[in-house]
Amino acid sequence: MCGINGIYAYHRAASAPNARELLATREHMVARGPDGCGEWWSRGRRCGLAHRRLSILDLSDRALQPMVAGEAGHVVVFNGEIYNYPELRATLEADGVRFETSSDTEVLLQLYARHGRAMLEHLRGMYAFAIWDERRRGLFLARDPYGIKPLYTADDGWSFRFASQVKALVAGQAVSSEPEPAAIVGFYLFGHVPEPFTLYRQIRALPAGHWQWVDEAGPGEPQPFARLSEVLAHGALSPQSPEALPTALRMAARASVGAHLLADVEVGLFLSSGIDSGALLGLMRDAGQDRIRAVTLEFGEFAGSAEDEAPLAREVARHYGAQHIVRRVGAEEFREDLPRIFAAMDQPSIDGINTWFVAKAAREAGLKVALSGLGGDELLAGYPSFSDLPHWRRRFGAVAQIPFLGCALRVLGSRVFPARARSQPKALAMLEYASSLPGAYLLRRGLFMPHELPALVGEEMTRAGLRRLRPLQRLAGQLDPDPLTMTGRICVLESSNYMRNQLLRDADWAGMAHSLEIRVPLVDWQLVRALAPHMAHLTAQSGKQALARAPMNGLPEAARLRPKSGFGVPSAAWMMAGDGVSAAMNKGLVSRQWSRHVLRQAL
Repeated sequence: MCGINGIYAYHRAASAPNARELLATREHMVARGPDGCGEWWSRGRRCGLAHRRLSILDLSDRALQPMVAGEAGHVVVFNGEIYNYPELRATLEADGVRFETSSDTEVLLQLYARHGRAMLEHLRGMYAFAIWDERRRGLFLARDPYGIKPLYTADDGWSFRFASQVKALVAGQAVSSEPEPAAIVGFYLFGHVPEPFTLYRQIRALPAGHWQWVDEAGPGEPQPFARLSEVLAHGALSPQSPEALPTALRMAARASVGAHLLADVEVGLFLSSGIDSGALLGLMRDAGQDRIRAVTLEFGEFAGSAEDEAPLAREVARHYGAQHIVRRVGAEEFREDLPRIFAAMDQPSIDGINTWFVAKAAREAGLKVALSGLGGDELLAGYPSFSDLPHWRRRFGAVAQIPFLGCALRVLGSRVFPARARSQPKALAMLEYASSLPGAYLLRRGLFMPHELPALVGEEMTRAGLRRLRPLQRLAGQLDPDPLTMTGRICVLESSNYMRNQLLRDADWAGMAHSLEIRVPLVDWQLVRALAPHMAHLTAQSGKQALARAPMNGLPEAARLRPKSGFGVPSAAWMMAGDGVSAAMNKGLVSRQWSRHVLRQAL
C-alpha cells in the first residue's frame, strides 16, 4: 500500500516536468508511505515517477519503487496488493524469468513485459499502477475492477499527471483549481462525489476496471477491461439452485480470505457485531492464522442500546479465540480530530468518521494491515434497497411512467403540504422517480433530491452540474449489459456507487491517514464470479446466513440472529452538543448541516 504519482510531458512543445512539483506531490502523500520513498526520470527527463512506500511484502530495500525491470527497462509505481502473485511468479519462473525480490511489484513488471495490457486478466487484488514502457515510450495505467485503490489523472493538453490523491495533485501547484459543477451537485445528491468527477474540472478518476495509454499523441480514452454487470449477466445464464449457495459461498469466501492474508507483517481485523466481520474472523482462523487481533469501537452514547457493538463483538472474539481490542471514542476526541479528518478527506464525504477512528485504533495497536467486512451487504443483498427498490417500482412505477405527472404532483404537493415537502422531500418525489430502477435508486440513496439543489447551490450551478453529471443516465449506463436479475442489478448499483464512491474511498483516505492498509475480502473479483450464478435466488436472509456458517466453526447464534445495524458513530449527537443544536433536532437536519460543512471544508 503506497502513494504513487508521476508527470509525463507528452507534447513536444511542453516544458520538461518540474522536479519540485513531482516531489511536492509525492510528499503530500507521506502518510500513505512512511517507510520509504523514491523517484525516477526517463531519458531526456520527459517523464518522472515517484513513490511513497508502506512496506507490507518484501520489507527489504530491494522492493523500493519506482522499480526498473532488468532487460526491458520498464519502470513501475504501484499502489495495492496482488494476492495471487506467488502463483504468477511460479508460472513466470517456469518460463525462465529470474527475480531479484520477493515482491508483487516485480511480478507486475514481468507480467507486463510478457503480456502487455493482457496482464490485467491474470491479476487478483486491489491495485492502481503506472508503468513506463521504455520500448514504446509511453505510459500504461490501470485500476482494479472494483476501484478499491484510487488513481487520479490531470491533462492540460501538454502534460499528463497522475497521483493516488486529488489533494496531492493540487499540492503540486500546476493543476487548475477551477471547480467541477458535476462534483458539487453529485455530492449533494449522493453524499459523495461520483466518479470519474472530482471537485476540480481538470482532475478525473481513472474509472474502476479501466486502463489508459499515454504517449506522444496524448492520453487515449480510458478503456474497460472488467465490468461487474457483465460478470453478473454471464453468471445469470447458468443459474444454480438455492441449495447450492452455502457450499459455493463457503468455498469462495475461504479462498478470498486466505488470499487476503498474504503479508510479511501481521494482519488484524475490524470487528463489529455484524455477520460480515464476524465471519471473516472465523475464516481467518480456518486459513491458519494463529494470532488474530480484532479491533472494535465503543461509544458511551450507545451503552446499553442495540447500537452498541462491543458486547457482541466480545462474544465473537472469545468464540474464535481472538485478542480483542476495544477502543472507546468520545465527543471530545471527535472535536479534536475533526480538523485532521477534513485535512485527510481527499474528496468530500458524509461518512468515514467510523473508519477514521477504527483505523486510528488499529494503528495505535501497531497494526499495518487490517481486514474489513466492507462489501458484504452489496454482494449478499444485505441492504434494504434490495427489497425497497422492486417494491417501489411495483407500487408507484405505472403512475410514474405517465409523462410529467410525477413532477406536477410533486410541485402541487409542495404547495398544498409545504411542511411535509420540507420534512419528507423524497415522499413527494416518489411518483416522479419510481418509474425506473435508476430513479428508485436515487430516491433510496439520495441525500437531497434534484429539485432541492437550487436552494443549496443556486440555479446556475444546479443546471451546469446536472447537465454534466446526468445522474439518471449515468446510473442506467452501469446496468449495461443487463445483469438479468433484479438482485444483480441492485448489486451493480450499490457496488458502483455507494460502495465505490463512498465506502471504499473512505476506507482509503481514513486508513492511509494512519498508514494502515485496509483489505476487503468481500470485495473480490473471483468471489463475485463464483456467486454470480446464485444471484437470482439470493436474499439478505439466505446470503448472510450462508456467510455466518461459512467458517468451520460458524458464528454464535446471537451474532447470526442479531438484527442488522450499521457500523455507526454517534456523530449526530456530537454535532448537536458541539454546535449547541437542540437535542430535538432530527438526524436528517443534522445530516444536511453536516453535508454543507463538509463541502465548505473541501472547497
